[in-house]
Amino acid sequence: MDVKTIGIIGCGLMGSGIAEVAAKSGFQVLIREQNEQLLKKGLGRIESSLGRAVAKGKLSAEDKAAAQTRLSGAVGLDDALATCDLIVEAVTEDAGLKQGIFRALDAICPANTILASNTSSISVIDLAAVTRRPNQVLGMHFFNPVPVMPLLELVRTVQTDDATLDTARAVGERMGKKMIVAKDAPGFVVNRLLIPYLLDGIRVYEQGLASREDIDNGMMMGANHPMGPLTLTDFVGLDTTLFVADVLFAELGETRFKAPTLLRRLVSAGHLGRKSGRGFYQYGS
Repeated sequence: MDVKTIGIIGCGLMGSGIAEVAAKSGFQVLIREQNEQLLKKGLGRIESSLGRAVAKGKLSAEDKAAAQTRLSGAVGLDDALATCDLIVEAVTEDAGLKQGIFRALDAICPANTILASNTSSISVIDLAAVTRRPNQVLGMHFFNPVPVMPLLELVRTVQTDDATLDTARAVGERMGKKMIVAKDAPGFVVNRLLIPYLLDGIRVYEQGLASREDIDNGMMMGANHPMGPLTLTDFVGLDTTLFVADVLFAELGETRFKAPTLLRRLVSAGHLGRKSGRGFYQYGS
């Protein structure tokens, strides 16, 4: 399929980033949010990101203006989404919420529309199962910040057909992404490996083996990581890390996915990392 129009459901950090990259890559982009406030915030985030790209010389003013003309946003799931060749759902990691969206999109969209989820942890086949097109459902897991991170993790279920995977791959290539393909298994590839690493970093800190700075510097300078585990957890979000860890522990039962007590207590305290201004480190003034 030659994809021309992409729908993005959810315009948070991930959805806005996917929409921005899609628009810069020449796709028409239809963004949908649950209310005007979130839509306005998401569109503002895209505007700011495009502006920074121009200021840094990474994007011309003309290309910025062209990308913005390809973007449109509205509230709710409406019939205009039927014009989309591909729709990427990027809402909160809530299986029930995502299934409801996939059920609604399946009813709105023509038979040729591909439905994808940006989920980082939820079983894609559980989303495909509520549709009449399970062969045209897959995971398209982008990484934050989407305009910067080069990876796109394509997740193929037992029912995703070759044409759907090939179309998603072509879209990713047009976006300038490097792709890996994973089976629809808990954590896919990246989070299956990343989450235990982050949890071990938290355990080392919780047990008092070293300061947070020494833990992070040790991995940055000793293993050539761009961020240490505690800084990276703050960037990902402590709540997101905990959610994914709990999903993996429930699915696989392996102790390496069991969240440390410190992580749960920080999340309960509202210390979620960069998004809240405080996590393992403090941010802002």
